[in-house]
Amino acid sequence: MELTVASYNIHKAVGLDRRRDPERILAVLHELDADVIALQEADRRFGDRQSVLPRAMLEEHHWHAVALNQRPGSIGWHGNAVLVRRDIAVADAAIVPLPTLEPRGAVRVDLIKDGQRVRVVGMHLDLSGLRRRQQVRTILSHIADCDGPSGGPPPPTVLMGDFNEWSRSGGCLREFPHAGWRVLAPGYSFPSRRPVAMLDRIVASAEWDCADCGVHHSALAARASDHLPVHARLTLLKN
Repeated sequence: MELTVASYNIHKAVGLDRRRDPERILAVLHELDADVIALQEADRRFGDRQSVLPRAMLEEHHWHAVALNQRPGSIGWHGNAVLVRRDIAVADAAIVPLPTLEPRGAVRVDLIKDGQRVRVVGMHLDLSGLRRRQQVRTILSHIADCDGPSGGPPPPTVLMGDFNEWSRSGGCLREFPHAGWRVLAPGYSFPSRRPVAMLDRIVASAEWDCADCGVHHSALAARASDHLPVHARLTLLKN
């Protein structure tokens, strides 16, 4: 089974021209053509935190925003949202409360594709290095415990989002056990006009083989947000 995933900090749909343009973000999503996309900064930060990508607009395309049952006009949790293709079933979804000093968060979604249950976690981590490490530990504990004592091992899992980690391999990335996780480095994704940092990452559990990963650097993506999207094509290894 093959799964194409992507992560994109859409900066509340405000581009480098300082215009909020949801249609432009949707055009970039279509360029990505992924099965599952984790979004960061998908909701407005203040007030009732309405989504910057209206549900009606998403429904006109082939995306389904996973319901997290928070605010009526929001598609995310602290701006974290997950979009899936309509032909992929959502088995379960939950927010992952994180220790935080800022409005950050994570969301977990369990999906069924080709009869296989897979898990995706989207996240936007803190600016503080110490807090990021605590947040990664919290997410890993949630993954290990959310199925309960009789739930068996976690399904094949993909973690992705804006890690806010400037180190190439240190910091919070050291929290991933080397034998159990593969930290992918798609490339430089921030800032979008002239990227110098790998802030946006994808981390895959041992059940996945990565056929390809990279940064989507189109002319449109370079203007649509201050981050570029990252993507990976993953194949589930046979037992």
